[in-house]
Amino acid sequence: MFTENQPEIVLGVVGVSRDCFPKELTKRRLAALMAELKKKKINAVAADTIVENEADALAALNEFDEKGVNAAVIYLGNFGPEGPTTIFAESFAGPVMVVAAAEESKKDLIGGRGDALCGLLNNSYNLNLRKVQAYIPQYPVGLPADLAPAIAKFIALARVIVGVSNVKIFGFGPRPHDFLACNAPIGPLFDLGVEVMENSELDLLVEYRRAKENKAAVEAVVKDMEKELGKKNPYPDLLPRIAALEVALEEFYAQHLGASSFGIFANKCWPAFQTEFGFVPCYVNSRLTAKGIPVACEVDLYGALSEFMAQCASDAPVTLMDINNSVPFDQTPKTAAALKGAKPEDLFMGFHCGNTCTSCLKNCKLGYQLIMNRLLEGGKKPDITRGTMEGQLKPGPCTLFRLQSSPDAKLQSYVADGHILDIDPQSFGSIGIFAIPHFARFYRHVMVGKHYPHHGAVAFAQVGEILYEACKYLGIPDIGTPLPDTLPYAGENPFALFK
Repeated sequence: MFTENQPEIVLGVVGVSRDCFPKELTKRRLAALMAELKKKKINAVAADTIVENEADALAALNEFDEKGVNAAVIYLGNFGPEGPTTIFAESFAGPVMVVAAAEESKKDLIGGRGDALCGLLNNSYNLNLRKVQAYIPQYPVGLPADLAPAIAKFIALARVIVGVSNVKIFGFGPRPHDFLACNAPIGPLFDLGVEVMENSELDLLVEYRRAKENKAAVEAVVKDMEKELGKKNPYPDLLPRIAALEVALEEFYAQHLGASSFGIFANKCWPAFQTEFGFVPCYVNSRLTAKGIPVACEVDLYGALSEFMAQCASDAPVTLMDINNSVPFDQTPKTAAALKGAKPEDLFMGFHCGNTCTSCLKNCKLGYQLIMNRLLEGGKKPDITRGTMEGQLKPGPCTLFRLQSSPDAKLQSYVADGHILDIDPQSFGSIGIFAIPHFARFYRHVMVGKHYPHHGAVAFAQVGEILYEACKYLGIPDIGTPLPDTLPYAGENPFALFK
């Protein structure tokens, strides 16, 4: 785990056995599963109790509570008891996964047959009766070697679920009028278990002025910035200004986390920010994100949460991008291999002013915000518009993700896997060229068609499968994904698609 600002999952595995089947069968199969998890270096603890009845379910729950287990795998070593199993799932406080044992050999299909394939059907039926949410993977019945990779994915999924229900979003400032797309009802955030603490820009200014007086803390951050930037720092005089903001935000985080376990930010960053603070906050935002505390631009509360979910899924730093501009023809790769499964029309540039951390950039330097410089300094030598982290995004696999509320407070999301190409964008800001297969139609019928804002969270790994399952687990009713040309989107004109 790369940061303390996300859940550490303690995984527990509990075996269940129907009393008309041999209990030893579940014990033996559970031992084999735990051995496989250990072999794959997947940390997990097994309950000593095999659940056959309701008393066993309570005993196993007590075991997991004592061991600090916050995510549970229910393992049907045989058919399994429907009532006790689902009572366990209903009473367990964290996310739950259900898997079942496959039969091992034709040589043991009398005394050693477990019928867990059948039992899982009844288990899912009973979970539905109790309205209990559980994660059941694509192939839930298997041998230990089959189930171990699915359990590893569940750990990442559980990080997302536990994280969402224990995170607080600190917002500073009203959402900008010119970017009203970032403004969305916050009621659905509370429905997810997310805490929201909205503050004024003046509150941040007060915190900043107080932090400037903490000379030792500011100097320590300046030295760390100098070490990180090295020769990529054309503005050494700027560092004390921006270092004080980092001190202010970290102190605010520590003092106001309250009942929540994790914290993230969604902060106003222009245009009054530059005139009152004397810089742009992008580099500071990037440094906090590198520490596992994502900071979304333009008071984008849902963008911050999307970043946090992508971070929990990938267990690595993330960023927030504008779905920004098309890629010119003379910049487009000419071979199918270079397009990574996409077509030329599926390419786009993801951009933000300079909020991406140095570890997620191929090359970088401290710079200034060109657009804001035009607006606030008339294109002259930059001063108050300095403070961006400029560079090309690190090439490689990626996932684009967004969780959003509609104006009528209905949650929806999209998720898409792709690649960031190793092509110089030849532009400014934190920027990269994205290749997402089938993106052109996805953009039209999901992003535009379902009225998403311009920000998307980017994970520097393909974690679409995990985020999709996390959204399902959280009860998000509408999850948009790219579709191949053979499958129309709802409402898509078939005459345009199949002509």
